[in-house]
Amino acid sequence: METAASQMVVMGRIVAPYGIFGWLKIQPDTETLDSLLDYPDWWLGKNGQWQKYAVETAKMHGNTLVVKLEGVDDRDAAFAMKSRQVAVPREQLPVPDENEYYWSDLIGLDVVNLQQVPLGRVIDVFETGANDVLVVKQVAVEQATKQDDKEAEARERLIPFIAQVVLEVDITARTMQVDWDETF
Repeated sequence: METAASQMVVMGRIVAPYGIFGWLKIQPDTETLDSLLDYPDWWLGKNGQWQKYAVETAKMHGNTLVVKLEGVDDRDAAFAMKSRQVAVPREQLPVPDENEYYWSDLIGLDVVNLQQVPLGRVIDVFETGANDVLVVKQVAVEQATKQDDKEAEARERLIPFIAQVVLEVDITARTMQVDWDETF
């Protein structure tokens, strides 16, 4: 069974098989490590293609989760799941409070600064302990001086997701305004 990507909230990813009996090691992208354990079914996917799996058993393992999913019964099947995202349908999640967002809602937002200079698009969000950080990437084509080569350079910025920097988030318009110098 598949469901629309827009209905899914990504909450982690599979990083590796765990053992030989089909267990998976999960890196959660949730506020608390054990948040995924609240859901009896997980949706695994790649490139917006989702498939539902029942959770047989799961537990905390350091700063990751290990899980046994129904139908994933050996190391080969578990290895085939590596790098897939783990998601839950949006309707099963609590509605975020004002000025709170699911990380997956921030991915893909176009970021501009106060001077309306486009800084790029949010491609990832991660936690540092002190605050969350946005990974904003912009691709520019620059002229190389040697042999008339054109070189594509991907400019990547790390922008703290804090109130002093992130001034406005418009999920509907898919935009974010930040107080950030374009040279950083």
